[in-house]
Amino acid sequence: MNFVFFSPHFPANGADFCDRLKKAGATVLGIGDAPHDALDGKLKAALSEYYRVADMEDYDAVFRAIGHFIHKWGRIDRFESLNEHWLELEANIRTDFNIYGTKLDFVKNLKRKSRMRAFFRKSGVETIAQRKCSDRAGAMTFIRRVGYPVVVKPDSGSGASNTFKISNARELDQFFRDKPEDVTFVMEQFIEGLVVTYDGLVNRDGEVVLAASHRYDQSVMEVVNKDRHMSYTCFPRIRPVVEEAGRKILKAFDVRERFFHIELFETRDDRIIALEVNMRPPGAWMTDAINYTFDIDVYAAWADMVVKDAAGGPYEGKYFTAYASRKRHLHYLHSHEDVLAAHRDKIVHHQPIEEVFSRAMGNYAYQMRSKDQADLREAVAYIHAEKA
Repeated sequence: MNFVFFSPHFPANGADFCDRLKKAGATVLGIGDAPHDALDGKLKAALSEYYRVADMEDYDAVFRAIGHFIHKWGRIDRFESLNEHWLELEANIRTDFNIYGTKLDFVKNLKRKSRMRAFFRKSGVETIAQRKCSDRAGAMTFIRRVGYPVVVKPDSGSGASNTFKISNARELDQFFRDKPEDVTFVMEQFIEGLVVTYDGLVNRDGEVVLAASHRYDQSVMEVVNKDRHMSYTCFPRIRPVVEEAGRKILKAFDVRERFFHIELFETRDDRIIALEVNMRPPGAWMTDAINYTFDIDVYAAWADMVVKDAAGGPYEGKYFTAYASRKRHLHYLHSHEDVLAAHRDKIVHHQPIEEVFSRAMGNYAYQMRSKDQADLREAVAYIHAEKA
């Protein structure tokens, strides 16, 4: 298999994906904008060739890179970045070169929240009331139906940037004064609840070969807008209602040979409501949380599935894994050294967060695992405790 990995140097775990692809038997070819000498040693060793482009948004330059690889290595079997930002470019390349995977005619269903709703309805999973938010009159029509508060967010894109909770007419007016003209927004009914995920791998026959679930302790929108720390837990077992909803959504989208990251609201009255679907690995160290929870190598499981069509598993959850971040501007009760001393037995990884991800993920983060969930809750509370 000739596998072209786009942007293998960013995010950093691209090196792990490329390393496992090579170990699975693929010829791994990279396209990126970083100098070859700046690449991670593990990544250099995994790549059979690296083609540098000056601007990764320059489609013609990427097109020429693929042409070069075909001339030198033969047919390209896969083209992936595993990154939401490049979803449309990937689909364009796959369409132009007839490479296996999601093509251009389907990619807008994965990028646009307004298009996702049709598939959520097809799946039979409850979804959030929503409408496109182009003018104040249309917004007021929607608000009269669902009431305040509402949430506005870009129709295209992932994460919580440019996502706002609007609780009254004054905030609505402020949104329409400030909103960028070149961004299409959707407005959604506000749901009181926490985000729970359904994450994993689905093979080329559409069968789930690995599944995991995380739950956030805070609203990511509030974390971003108020510049706060955040935490989540990866569970050794998935709640049946979450698993059922996730599988229904995968079937409706007809997802094949991909990572998936499905976000659902878990409400106080125990409803499960579809929020968003992403055909990529989950972010915020969640791939590593799956590794720690199941005692596996999810990078290798993905590569073996892609290269060898391997089923893998069975995968059995053994631990709870928690993530807890800190923000540089907040004043914490316990120092970094205190955290290590108090919870060294549970901490499996800790490091600074790349600045581009820090608004949501924090400036520094700790990952911990234990068979005792209460033990982890105590550790998260210790990390997040602030001075009065």
